Amino acid sequence: MLSLKEKDRPIVRKLLCAGCCVRCVLRFCCVGTSSAYRRSYQDLHKELLAFISEENSPQSHDASGEEKSSDAPPNKRMRIDEDSVTAAQTDSDICPVCLGVLQDFCDPGFAEQVSDAVKKQQYEFDSLVLTVSLPAQLSVREHSCWLHVKKESMCLGKDDVIQVKDAFKWAVQGKIGQELGAAVVANSPCEVSISFIHPETEEDCHFLYVAVFLSVSQSVFTRMAVVKALEKISEEKFSRCVFSVSCRYNKFSRELPQTPWVIDGERRMDGSVEELIAAPLLSSFRADGFNFSSSGREDVDVRTLGNGRPFAVELLNPHRAKFNRAEIKQLQETINQSSDKIRVRDLQIVTRDATSRMKEGEEEKTKTYSALIWTQKAIESPDLEFLDLRIAQKTPLRVLHRRPLAVRQRLVHSMTTIYLDKHHFTLKLCTQAGTYIKEFVHGDFGRTKPNLCDLMKTDADILELDVESVDIDWPPAIPD
Repeated sequence: MLSLKEKDRPIVRKLLCAGCCVRCVLRFCCVGTSSAYRRSYQDLHKELLAFISEENSPQSHDASGEEKSSDAPPNKRMRIDEDSVTAAQTDSDICPVCLGVLQDFCDPGFAEQVSDAVKKQQYEFDSLVLTVSLPAQLSVREHSCWLHVKKESMCLGKDDVIQVKDAFKWAVQGKIGQELGAAVVANSPCEVSISFIHPETEEDCHFLYVAVFLSVSQSVFTRMAVVKALEKISEEKFSRCVFSVSCRYNKFSRELPQTPWVIDGERRMDGSVEELIAAPLLSSFRADGFNFSSSGREDVDVRTLGNGRPFAVELLNPHRAKFNRAEIKQLQETINQSSDKIRVRDLQIVTRDATSRMKEGEEEKTKTYSALIWTQKAIESPDLEFLDLRIAQKTPLRVLHRRPLAVRQRLVHSMTTIYLDKHHFTLKLCTQAGTYIKEFVHGDFGRTKPNLCDLMKTDADILELDVESVDIDWPPAIPD
């Protein structure tokens, strides 16, 4: 019988329901009896199910069958459904913690395979030492499972858990020694080494590249490097990893908002720049969610041309976080091929701290615009001679619902014009960031002073507006 106690019952239940193998359940219940790991998988599974089925009994017993008296009332929680636990085990063939090391590889058949491979080499020895090499991602999964179990057993220390390597040796080394007719000892000139790999889950370690390694120029995921990284990372950061990518985007449509356009709970337009960019990122990084931020924003009817607008996407809890240069380039191409309304460039992975550079100097940076202007009064080329000027802008009426009422001083660094006809011309401006161009043209009922109407002494309005450049040196350009 297994030496399980009452305190182990919720742990057994939680891990079986999570699809963990029975030997991993024993490890996290700190079962240190080697013979327990040599028992067949079916016998262990059957006994663990019987153990948790006693949870609702008025009189509880430990796994050895000894009756335990208790003054506590019967447990009122719903009795566990054995079928649901069995399904959790069979629906996922491989244990999510040990990745199958303590499942089929602990059967006598695998020990025989190892023994046969050694016999074919025709070595002569009377003792051997068994060594086991495990993939680095098992350390990540072990850590995750320990945090999961800690919610049920706060007193469970990480060092109290039986290691996968020890459990595996307990299960197979006796059989291997028996097959080879040799004693398995701690030191021997003959070493039998078993190495496990699991390429499908190598990406499990990649989030550490950003969470820990990126700050110390470490990108090789050796087992010891992963173990040291897990010692440094906080539980909160491990459970909710945040990862950032940045680039610049162009917007070619005058019917596409930067972010989902929702007014009074009703969505006004389908799609957005944010969604078109984030969808491929979420899929590739296998993230749970994202936060989008940019260096300013354009109106729905304004295009963003030139070298584009800088932005960053913060990906929440990504399950993949390591990409090579070719993969990043391919991801950029995937975004660009998804729609003809946008295009991105200079896509790259950045640290979370680096994204703060996008907001640095927010008031000092300049932006360049091109606007198609209509005037009520007929004009001639000499009417389009302007000087640099400073304007005062009261918060525009159209954004007053989301911006505080204030008067902001903004500098128009330069203006040039291209005469088109008697009622139209193109106005090119270089302004301080945060200048409302539409309001500078029509005056917003006198809330922007001076404005183009005042300067030209005629009513004027803006027909089309394009952002031609956002002058901020971030993110760094990536050469083709």
